[in-house]
Amino acid sequence: MGTITGINMSKFWNHFKTVIRHKYLVMQGCFRVGLYWQGLVHDLSKFGPSEFPIGVRYWQGSRSPNDAEREDKGYSSAWLHHKGRNKHHYEYWIDYSAHSIPGSFAPAPIPVRYVVEMLMDRIAACKVYHGAAYTDRDALAYYKSSGTPPLLHPKTRRQLEILLRMLAERGEKETFAYIRTKILGRRK
Repeated sequence: MGTITGINMSKFWNHFKTVIRHKYLVMQGCFRVGLYWQGLVHDLSKFGPSEFPIGVRYWQGSRSPNDAEREDKGYSSAWLHHKGRNKHHYEYWIDYSAHSIPGSFAPAPIPVRYVVEMLMDRIAACKVYHGAAYTDRDALAYYKSSGTPPLLHPKTRRQLEILLRMLAERGEKETFAYIRTKILGRRK
């Protein structure tokens, strides 16, 4: 495919398909645990003018375009926009600390429904980027791979790590059933 007014149409369609596949997988996971609205509206900002064109420009297919933009520019404007509008990202919940060093940051506890959506987001990203090589251990491995633990409230960290370990050890079916009934209190 060529370009239309400077847009690489191949990258356009590939990025579009990547976002749609990711969004579909998150929606499937959210629906399985009873988070229907969150499944429907997950990552809608990725289709807006602050994120989609940048995703097209930096699309590679094997990792997030935000990483490539960050390497190119030193920051990712698409990510800064995205994390400020999507409550399933822990960065959304970081605020200035009222109780420690002035100007320092502190994580707020994340409501459990967004912790669950965060898990679904991580699972979907691993499925998209790992393809047929995906295993239920991938989301935990990715979480651990950063070296520096994310700035999470202790309660949120415990919740997320329990779910990531459960997924790695017991699989999706058992983890999603646990989330639906025990965490979210929904019927089977």
